[in-house]
Amino acid sequence: MLLDGDEHPADANTLLDRRAAASPTAPFLVFEDDDGNITEITYAEQVRRATATAELLARLGVGVGDRVHLMTANCPQFLDVWFGCGRLGAVTVPVNPLSTVAETAHQLRESRAVLSVVAPTLRDTALAAGSVPVLTTVELNERRQLPNSPTPHAARDGLAAIMFTSGTTSAPKGVRVTHANYVRVGAAIAGHLAMSNSDRWLVTLPLFHANAQYYCLMSALTVGGSVALTSRFSASRWPRQARTLRPTLASLFAAPVRMVLARTKPDAADAANELRLVLFAQNLAPAQVEEFESRFGALLVQLYGMTETVLPPFVNPPDSRRSWDSIGRPLPHLEIRLVDADGRPVSPGTTGELHVRGNPGVDITDGYDGRPAETAALLPDGWLRTGDLVRMDDDGRAYFVDRAKDMVKRAGENVSATEVEQVIGTHPAVLEAAVHGVPDEVYDEAIVAHVVLKPGDETTPEELIAWCRRHLSTFKIPDQVIVRAELPRTSVGKIRKDVLRAELALPHRTAGAS
Repeated sequence: MLLDGDEHPADANTLLDRRAAASPTAPFLVFEDDDGNITEITYAEQVRRATATAELLARLGVGVGDRVHLMTANCPQFLDVWFGCGRLGAVTVPVNPLSTVAETAHQLRESRAVLSVVAPTLRDTALAAGSVPVLTTVELNERRQLPNSPTPHAARDGLAAIMFTSGTTSAPKGVRVTHANYVRVGAAIAGHLAMSNSDRWLVTLPLFHANAQYYCLMSALTVGGSVALTSRFSASRWPRQARTLRPTLASLFAAPVRMVLARTKPDAADAANELRLVLFAQNLAPAQVEEFESRFGALLVQLYGMTETVLPPFVNPPDSRRSWDSIGRPLPHLEIRLVDADGRPVSPGTTGELHVRGNPGVDITDGYDGRPAETAALLPDGWLRTGDLVRMDDDGRAYFVDRAKDMVKRAGENVSATEVEQVIGTHPAVLEAAVHGVPDEVYDEAIVAHVVLKPGDETTPEELIAWCRRHLSTFKIPDQVIVRAELPRTSVGKIRKDVLRAELALPHRTAGAS
């Protein structure tokens, strides 16, 4: 439900103020902590909390354009600081609360933060990482003064946040996100999913990540909906949270979907929820999609996006036109092209690197903060280089093939790690797989598969190689399969293949697949 004047809202706080003025007692946030305690915050209360936080930040010396480092797990105070910085004209720098001292020092140095707001347990980490003042979320609660009638904020433009990349291939870089970026992506997702003020997102992914901010928080603000937030993702709790927190929408990655299916038993109550769809990214097996949709009565809708693209270049339609194994169709406001290694457009059905073009600072990021060389490499001619390989069919549906860096060069052939992972993932005993190449003296690269089995199931590397032999061409068969208890991950469940590569290097081809 759009309000008058919503066509061109200036920023997230403008949306927040409008919703609070129109429906002050409407729910904005329902937060469940680790102990199952529930905190409910209305739109009017969120305005008061944001205003008080902005005033406290100002008293601590934070001004317009200053950067505020924010390191905490999901909690209401995260949003208070996020909105508070926006009202003040400061820039939020949300980061992973699992960051080490060295990683935190890099974040503080790169962002030039003037203050670090952290969970109480992370105070020592922040103090050891730099010389900036540190404010805990407990101190935030104690020192701010909630006003009875907050003063409306001045609308803001320019930079709103700096979000660091995962740093799996290089040092993490700070992606610049503007107020206009946030407004644009919120409106795009809300429109595409036909959202209204009765919609509620279930947010179990970390708030410091683009997915939760772009797709969930901003689209809810756009229509005056609400957010059901949990302190962290829990596979065992997710089915119950999908019922009791009463969401209509949810967002997950493929790994959390698999975890929910593997770590919880089907229950007749699973479908007793109000969910109509669940966004997801990355690969699922057909059986996993069928089981999830059957259990929870919600449509799985795949999309593709990056922190840098802001708007997701591809999203499936949330109806019968959806193709679950496709990353979707192009979203309006962005131009899409697929090119070969020489930069020439490829024909439908042919794999090419995805380039995206939009208005920098509105549709897409305008670059990496303080890194002109990396920004020039990202946007050399106005087209954003994603580094991802995609193909599109004649009907305009797109399919993710692989990260360009994850293609394995084996004996003159290009092998998609994603394709091999998908085949291994169809084995009845396999929960998930991660495939990568390692240097090989004879074949350029050997193929290694790391496999996690479903709880209680058993198989052997030899059986999995035989499975691949039945379903893959000879040159795509893994040279080695390693069965392990778990895979290293980022905070949102993406597999850290850089860690796997660092753990394993084969000097020559391993016997086992001929």
